[in-house]
Formats: sequence, structure tokens, C-alpha cells
Amino acid sequence: MTVLRWNEARMRERCQELAGLLADTVDGGASVGFLAPLRPAEAAGWWRERAGAVAAGRLAVWAAVDGADRVVGTVGLALPDKPSSRHRAEIVKLMVHRSARGQGLGRRLLATAEHAAVSAGLTLLHLDTETGSPAEHLYRSAGWTPAGTIPDYAVSPSGELRPTTLYYKRVGPPAG
Repeated sequence: MTVLRWNEARMRERCQELAGLLADTVDGGASVGFLAPLRPAEAAGWWRERAGAVAAGRLAVWAAVDGADRVVGTVGLALPDKPSSRHRAEIVKLMVHRSARGQGLGRRLLATAEHAAVSAGLTLLHLDTETGSPAEHLYRSAGWTPAGTIPDYAVSPSGELRPTTLYYKRVGPPAG
């Protein structure tokens, strides 16, 4: 599999494939901010908005494609816009298609975003994930530290309120 950073044009070109990945993630029960069933137009519209954030420099997105050039994963790095928070960023929408799971792709996408953060001079990353989800094992095993749990923070694709655990990871040299 190939993992590459995508620009606005590539995201717009492949918007429907990104939408399919998002729909598969929601259909698989992952709490990524959408309710099931996720309409293709809604998923594509969400990705088009993200393309605008990429163009504005507020978001970096990496996509993983398999040997058939099919989108099977993504991860984003949301960059803050305030001067006092430019040392940190948020990992967002780490998604792996159900057909590509169990091959280390989630870990590879996470490591890609972490390395890019270090290269950009960032020193702190944070994220949130549904408490008790399979993603928690990935983050803990990759050295992320739980910062706390918020009850009833997320809504599962089926509409159930679920707790969310916040995580952080120090990367790169400490801020001076």
C-alpha cells in the first residue's frame, strides 16, 4: 500500500472514493461524527469541505491506496490557527476500510502523521476516540497517553451516546 499526502486537487478528484471510505467506516460502527446510514452525497460534501481546509493550510491529509489504486485509509492533521497553539495539532479521521484492517495500516497512517508533525516543528499531538473502541488499543500501543474520559461525548452511528477518551503524545523536541 502507498501512503501519500494529498493536496486539494487530489482530494476533489477522488472525493467519491473518500466518501466511500467514510461510509464504510460509519457502516462498520465507528464513531467518527456521522449517523448511519450515511448518504453518499453527505459524505462527499464533507470531504469537499475538507479539501478547502487543505487548500487553506488548516489541514493535512494522507490517503492510503492499495495495489488497485483504491482508497483504503486516511488520516488528517488539523493545524491550529492561533499563535499560542502553533506547537500542537490534532489527529483527525484516522480511518481504515474494513477490507484493509489487520495489516498494520492504521499504525502506518498514525506514524505518518506523527512524523509529519515532527518535521513541521510540532511538539504535541492530541486526539479523541470512542472509549472502548478498537482504536484505543492502537493509540495506547503507539505510545499515546490517555488524558481523561468524557461521558456521553460521542454519538455512535446508531445514535447511542458513548464516552470519549482524550489522548495526547509529545513528539519532537520540547517547546522552548
